[in-house]
Amino acid sequence: MAYNNEVHNADFAPAYTRLVERLNRFPQGAPPTKPLYDILRVLFSEQEAALVAQLPIQPFSAKDAARIWKIDESAARQVLEALASRALVVDTEKDDGQLLYTLPPPMAGFFEFSMMRVRDDVDQKLLAELYHQYCTVEPDFLASLFGGETQMGRVFINEEVIPPGVAVFDYERATEVIKTASPMGISLCYCRYKMQHLDQNCYAPLDICMTFNGTAEGLIRHGFARQVDAAEGLDLLQQAYDHNLVQFGDNAREKVNFICNCCGCCCEALIAARRFETLQPLHTTNFIAAIDTEACNGCGKCVNTCPVEAMTLVSANVPAHPKQKKARLIEELCLGCGVCARVCGADGITLQPRPERVFTPRTFAHRVVLAA
Repeated sequence: MAYNNEVHNADFAPAYTRLVERLNRFPQGAPPTKPLYDILRVLFSEQEAALVAQLPIQPFSAKDAARIWKIDESAARQVLEALASRALVVDTEKDDGQLLYTLPPPMAGFFEFSMMRVRDDVDQKLLAELYHQYCTVEPDFLASLFGGETQMGRVFINEEVIPPGVAVFDYERATEVIKTASPMGISLCYCRYKMQHLDQNCYAPLDICMTFNGTAEGLIRHGFARQVDAAEGLDLLQQAYDHNLVQFGDNAREKVNFICNCCGCCCEALIAARRFETLQPLHTTNFIAAIDTEACNGCGKCVNTCPVEAMTLVSANVPAHPKQKKARLIEELCLGCGVCARVCGADGITLQPRPERVFTPRTFAHRVVLAA
């Protein structure tokens, strides 16, 4: 699908232009190219776009929306319920039973949510084509999404390869996020399901996208995620480990909202890590791969497994064996995820602490403030 990126506002109802302006109040922004307008027209009616464009960034109640929209509260609640039922807003229930609503950003947000279950109320193949164009083919959105100093996501270490005796904080462990979240939801992987519609998906597990806490609550309520207990969550994490998937999740120490189990071929975050390597679009773990050149046999498994092409093979410089290879790490690209160490049959790769620790914001709100 080819697009002319030039947008003529006359081609779109003013409501969609105002909605685009509203989306650009989020720190990461949403460059206003034609695919974005086409995505919004698939997801929102013109009337909904006009209303959503007026919503605040902070969580709000139906009463707040009614005041903003100048309609009665019951009508506002009906509109919000229709939006929440399609995961275009997320609703969470307070202790007193009142629902609070939040307009999520496009990503991580309603772009993903729209593809996290099989649906017949929206053209998901068309959405997949539009998302691929906007998020992968065109550079502007990914550059704006991952271009700041404080990123929305971070990588979790593969806990199977943590060196003995090395301290790892609980917030660095996906297992601890799973054990302490309430509730936890499982959905289709947005990235691989999108690529399935384009006949470009890999064979990694599909039903493995993890959401937690308030985000999971709203998605479970409206059928975009199925609730699972910690035991099933840990089983799914092990399945992700077995497929050498990278855990990429919410860049916060507390109340993590999501963990994606990412492959290098479909995942937009890992594609961004390769494409915009100089921007350092993902926060790494506090570890980095270290190669034991004496143990390395040059098999190349680490090169084939690394999702961001941080491993390469070079000459071993053995005159008697001119074709012999050794692995070499491109340090500035390494995520510290550990999949290379996991697949190394020669025990030639370990993870070592980085010289300087990577800063992780305390909460989602803290991260938003830092990114603003």
